[in-house]
Parts: sequence; C-alpha cells; structure tokens
Amino acid sequence: MGAVLKAVNRVLVGVAGLVLAGGGASVLVASLDLRRRWGLSLPSFWPFDGPRDVLLSRAAQVRWRGEGWWWPAVIAALAVVVLLALWWLLAQVRRRRLRELVVDSGDGEEAVLRGRALEEAVCAEAEALEGVERALVALLGRRTAPEARVGLTLAPHASPAVALERLDGEALEHARVSAGVGRLPVEVRLRAVRHRAERVG
Repeated sequence: MGAVLKAVNRVLVGVAGLVLAGGGASVLVASLDLRRRWGLSLPSFWPFDGPRDVLLSRAAQVRWRGEGWWWPAVIAALAVVVLLALWWLLAQVRRRRLRELVVDSGDGEEAVLRGRALEEAVCAEAEALEGVERALVALLGRRTAPEARVGLTLAPHASPAVALERLDGEALEHARVSAGVGRLPVEVRLRAVRHRAERVG
C-alpha cells in the first residue's frame, strides 16, 4: 500500500505540475502578446492567441449549452474530480493500522497475531534501548506483508546512528521473527529532546 501510494503521489504531482506549467505558459504568452512580438510559432492546439482571446467564445458557449448532454457531462466530470481528490486526501491522512497479522506456524496452519500486541512489544523494546527516551510504533500494510512506522525521541547526547542500528538489530529483528516475515519495511523518524544549554567552566 505504501509503495502504491507513493507512486500515485508522484504521478499526481507530476500531472498537476505539467497542467499548471502549461496553463501558466499559455496565459503568459497570450497576455504579453509574445506570439506577435517575438514571432513565435505556436501549435494549433494552443488555447490562447492574443491578449483579447478567450478559451470559449460566446458563440461556442451558446452552442455547447444548447446540447442536452453538456450540463450532465460537466457535472459528472466535476463529481469524479471531487471524489478522486477526496480519496487521495483520505489516503494521505489515514493509513489503516494493522489489527492483526497472519503468521505461519510451521505445521501448515496459520496463526493470527494482534497488531497492537506487536506494536507494544516493539515500542517497549525500543524504549529500553540506550539513548531512546520515547518510542511510537504503528504497523501498516497488509496482513501478510506488514510495514512499520517508528518514531523515536532521542536523549540529548544519544547517537542517532547507534540508536538506529540497535533498533534494527534488536527490536525490529525480534518483530520480524515474531511475525514470521523475512522482510519488514520500516520508516523511522527521529527527533531529539530539547534541553537547556549547559554552562561550562
């Protein structure tokens, strides 16, 4: 789910950037009348020709409004855009946490592990690491392909590299073994505890 969401985000940002850049360029060229000033040769599909040009002439507006399918098509297109925008927004702010994971018990049967229990176990083990003040753990993804998001608050003098190495080698490794997965993609966010400046001398 995380990889798909990232790919969708990149595509949407790219398309939005192209649309905005193209629209801005067409308006700029038309408003400054650059086609005639600089002798530019614009493609036939270019929407604006000069400062007084419009996207839809009055005659075109009357003609399109007279068509029976015009307003239903416009409303349907706008509804689709709104629904897609809402879906994208909800996907950004709410990624479902895993309630349970499917674990291969080794005898052909499948066992179920509560996601909350694994989160609490990883969180407790992470907070027990030297230099880690607080930890927050969330399991995402699918039941058979979990992902983890970890937030660590480090003590003022803690080493981020050491904390990450021990987190991966201990807490997350134990989580992989418990969940029976060989791979557990993890996103780790670090922040340090603020402290007052120490007086020296």
